[in-house]
Amino acid sequence: MMTNLFSSFDPSTTFIIQLNWISLILIFLFIPNKMWLLESRNSMTKLIILNFIEKEMNFIYFNKQIINTLKSIFLLILIINLMGLIPFTFTPTSHLSISMAMGLPLWIAFMTFSWMNFSNTMFTHLLPMNTPPLIAPLMVLIESLSNIIRPISLSVRLTANMIAGHLLMTLLGNINKINLMPMILILQMILLSFEISVAFIQAYVFTILLTMYSSEIP
Repeated sequence: MMTNLFSSFDPSTTFIIQLNWISLILIFLFIPNKMWLLESRNSMTKLIILNFIEKEMNFIYFNKQIINTLKSIFLLILIINLMGLIPFTFTPTSHLSISMAMGLPLWIAFMTFSWMNFSNTMFTHLLPMNTPPLIAPLMVLIESLSNIIRPISLSVRLTANMIAGHLLMTLLGNINKINLMPMILILQMILLSFEISVAFIQAYVFTILLTMYSSEIP
């Protein structure tokens, strides 16, 4: 029995090794690879999903190297989110440290490359067109702050959405009244299907937002 509502998000298992974080390595066992002449159903499903996300990215920004990197991040987040729905498993994306570790380095890389190579263009992005001279310094400050908090909002959005659904399922699972079991089972199945869609949507949103940030690179 859980002593705390948030104990399902506690990565600690023993003092020697944190077994919950092994799920970040086990993810490679779930990625289907092409080992035969004909594609398997799993690899075909992976290709369909990746082709869909690539088309969505090409509408925003076309850079093959960046898009391939972001496709890998999409697949990583998606499989981690789906693995977290298996009973008695741990969801790494429910921790801000994992989400921040995926979003912050890429944002820093985009900003560093842009400011080092296209400084004039990046300065023009800080001031919208037709801005009155009186409020121009304020607009530069606002645009700078909004740019700085991007990796924070990106990571917090993913973490908060993964925590919210898991908490609802945990609360329903702690109800032990026998006469309510049929209704709780139905609600759990609805929430599970909802969480599966959230796993896809959050991976999609995270990747598309990173694509939009990278599109600011001239």
